[in-house]
Amino acid sequence: MKPAFSTIASTRRAALRRQLVLALTVWVAATIYPAQTRASDSFVGTTLEDTKLYFTAPLRWDEEDWLYFGGALVAIGVAHSLDERVRDHFATGSKAVLNGKDTNSLRDAAPTIAIIAGTGLTAAFVDDPDGYRETWSLIEAGAFSGATAEVIGYATGRERPDATTSPNEWGKRGNDSFPSLHTTVAFAVGTVFAESGNDEYRWIRRIIGYGVAGATAYVRLDGNVHWLSDTVAGAALGIATAKFVLNRQDVQNRGTVQIQPTKGGWMVSYAVKTH
Repeated sequence: MKPAFSTIASTRRAALRRQLVLALTVWVAATIYPAQTRASDSFVGTTLEDTKLYFTAPLRWDEEDWLYFGGALVAIGVAHSLDERVRDHFATGSKAVLNGKDTNSLRDAAPTIAIIAGTGLTAAFVDDPDGYRETWSLIEAGAFSGATAEVIGYATGRERPDATTSPNEWGKRGNDSFPSLHTTVAFAVGTVFAESGNDEYRWIRRIIGYGVAGATAYVRLDGNVHWLSDTVAGAALGIATAKFVLNRQDVQNRGTVQIQPTKGGWMVSYAVKTH
């Protein structure tokens, strides 16, 4: 059993890591926000609508969505059966010490943050409305998936592999191993980045987006701060969130119909995005 002071210290370190990552995300959002609002007058309304639709999405799941959910559960279950074996592979030398320290948290989050910041700064440099919208989609994907992962992590209370050798330590207050927050956000942001933008550079985007996501999952395992099933769950949640954000992108990029009253009756207008 871990001493009480060790558990408290671990909890405080986890809270500090979350605050630092959140601060970086807010900084990126604040940098992009003014440009994004210029690109779309309905920015706030769209964001609120996306938030409502995301957190109520399970109420509207179709057969494909439920199949994805079932497949994710199976994959997580298989990964869970391999958790001990994978931990034994990575937990060698100093990594095998049960101290509950995640010293590389910010380093492991940096590539994902770089994708968001790089996309936003590029859009600002060329003053590209599509780039602003894509940047906000990346931020939405990261925020939605990260918030969900935090809630699930708090509810499950799973102990990390750098604090216990058993993968079945659940319901421990202050622990948040499942799912991996870094992996969740990396797959959400990486997938949106990979599948957005110009098809001419699709292969480059996919290499960067999926490469960062996969590498993030690997380094979390290599650092012995997450179980294999944590990263599989994080990847599934991140991809599902990215799918939602990409679908919302498609809806917003399609033509819109507006009906307005006029002096002699009604005016119907149709707007369609051409580039």
